[in-house]
Amino acid sequence: MTTLSDQELLARLVAFDTTSHRSNLELVDFLCDYLDLPGVELVRNASPDGDKANLVVFAGPPVDPASRDGLTLSGHMDVVPALEPEWRSDPFTLLDTGETLIARGSSDMKGFVALAANRLRATAASLRRPLVLVFTYDEEVGTVGAHHLRDTWPTDRPLPRRTVIGEPTSLRVVRMHKGHLKMRVTFDGVPAHSGYPHLGINAIEPAGAAIVALTELRRQLESERPGHHEFFPEVPYVALNVAMISGGVAVNVVPERCTLEIGARVLPGMDSRQVVERIRGAVAAVTDAKRCHVELRGDSPPMLVGEDAPICHHLCSMIGQTETHSASYATDAGWLQQLDLDCVIFGPGSIEVAHKPNEWMPKAEMVRGGELLDRLITDLCTAEGAA
Repeated sequence: MTTLSDQELLARLVAFDTTSHRSNLELVDFLCDYLDLPGVELVRNASPDGDKANLVVFAGPPVDPASRDGLTLSGHMDVVPALEPEWRSDPFTLLDTGETLIARGSSDMKGFVALAANRLRATAASLRRPLVLVFTYDEEVGTVGAHHLRDTWPTDRPLPRRTVIGEPTSLRVVRMHKGHLKMRVTFDGVPAHSGYPHLGINAIEPAGAAIVALTELRRQLESERPGHHEFFPEVPYVALNVAMISGGVAVNVVPERCTLEIGARVLPGMDSRQVVERIRGAVAAVTDAKRCHVELRGDSPPMLVGEDAPICHHLCSMIGQTETHSASYATDAGWLQQLDLDCVIFGPGSIEVAHKPNEWMPKAEMVRGGELLDRLITDLCTAEGAA
């Protein structure tokens, strides 16, 4: 396949509608064709149902299990829906305005995927150290693909320890982020005609009591200051959110079922299980255990890497960054770090335009991001004595 420019490749990538409710296999096929070069190994890591896949691409010498030298570049292939009426153009057709590139996924994060794929294609024949790409599925619905990769990746196939997750950070190095717990509380009642309420059990009323208890827990959490809170000055605590409530079928029916959807943003270094148990305890204290079920629906772990980690030190030195940046959102790094990877978040584009209509990537920032990746790959993978 002919080599495309970064912008041309981005245009091809955004044309694949990889909204998380759809399969991503057509995009995986395209990337496999594009990166099918001599000496390059393509590994598909299929989802349990086979409808999606992570893609891991190896180039250069084999990874030394002792040194783990080289570089891993990672990005997710899925995007959030693009149903907002405010879109001024087709969300899945890249629009070049002269200074910006507009499309769903342009910033979050197919721009980085395009940069990473093109740099592997350009350097595959000259690598002295391994360069590995890790492209995941379903990051947007709970870092599902990265979790699956953590669970299934062979222990005898180590990846280069220095890892860049290319989420949009406006080309600032982020070395820590919060995690995100998702929980559901289900209340079971007994349906009845509202004219004969004594024949039923109302499922919404105990949900109301649970909301009051969770509100009190939220206030308690807001008063606490876990480790690393100083790096999250706007929200230096675990943020608990009672996000959705659903119950009842009609105003003349005693409701049989009610559900609460809850989220919690856990700080780096915390054990999310402790927060789960506090939520369970708050609900259990005010409800009947026989008619209430609390389940963990998702756990995207927080991420933390030391400022002295080689990848963090190297990238910060390259761009002249001296301060620590953090993020209150979760990324694939939470799971990928459990493959014994030192992860930083670093990529072109702004998180402030992600998940919004007319999502855009500054063209100059994408060019600058490509130049910085070129330098990083040269330093770690192609230069004589690259480490």
